[in-house]
Amino acid sequence: MTTMTLDAAGQTGAAQPKTVERETVDTQRKVTETVGRPLCDNAKLRMRNVNVFYGEAQAIHNVSLDIGRNEVVAMIGPSGCGKSTFLRCLNRMNDTIEGCRVEGELTLDGEPIYGPKVDVVPLRARVGMVFQKPNPFPKSIYDNVAYGPKIHGIASRRAELDEIVENSLRRAGLWNEVKDRLDKPGTGLSGGQQQRLCIARAIAVSPEVILMDEPCSALDPIATARIEELIDELRENYTIAIVTHSMQQAARVSQRTAYFHLGHLVEVNDTEMVFTNPQHELTEAYITGRFG
Repeated sequence: MTTMTLDAAGQTGAAQPKTVERETVDTQRKVTETVGRPLCDNAKLRMRNVNVFYGEAQAIHNVSLDIGRNEVVAMIGPSGCGKSTFLRCLNRMNDTIEGCRVEGELTLDGEPIYGPKVDVVPLRARVGMVFQKPNPFPKSIYDNVAYGPKIHGIASRRAELDEIVENSLRRAGLWNEVKDRLDKPGTGLSGGQQQRLCIARAIAVSPEVILMDEPCSALDPIATARIEELIDELRENYTIAIVTHSMQQAARVSQRTAYFHLGHLVEVNDTEMVFTNPQHELTEAYITGRFG
């Protein structure tokens, strides 16, 4: 249906699109330092002066951030701002990208993440990751969860594996839904169930940190709500860093929120403060929808 409007002469005509002025701040201006509270006491992860390059292009600029024990930190910002690139630095997933170079100091419990003698396999067991799209293995539900404990030598006997699988599925809020079909393919579950299966798979190796890269972007509101409830429950035992495009989700699940812009960490603060009283103009412009 075409909406009709009156032009200046009073004649009817097709409605003309309105021009909305959204770009009311200089979004290209250089961010000289992070405002707010990027550092914290009792940090599980410490990052100092982190720079990330893809070949000659710099994606992350001099980022310093702490993530506390049993804390959920949400990373927000426009597409392409570097938040996922930064997240992948924390368990060296960027190592798999040709030409990617990470500089700076990154530590887990004071131990260097990028040390010359660091074995990335046990590192990624300590710092697990849940990706944007559910990616269960083409195996049974049981074998999806048992895979990690097997290859890391955490358990070998069936009784031990049974206990780990059940406990992990219970923590992921999935046990009651799948306990009678553990031999069925994990790929046969719904999207929300697949994502919880991937979370169960991640926690089966007893990680200390869980990284989540937009874990709910492909899920419906009901499945999203269940994952958010799960994040709140997991915080009792794990440190969690989550990248999300949903500011509402960041507000619901995190204790601190970090706002990234053009590869710079602009502001970090208590989540309520970021969304109600942001200290940086760029943060306020993004939160209020003036760009992004």
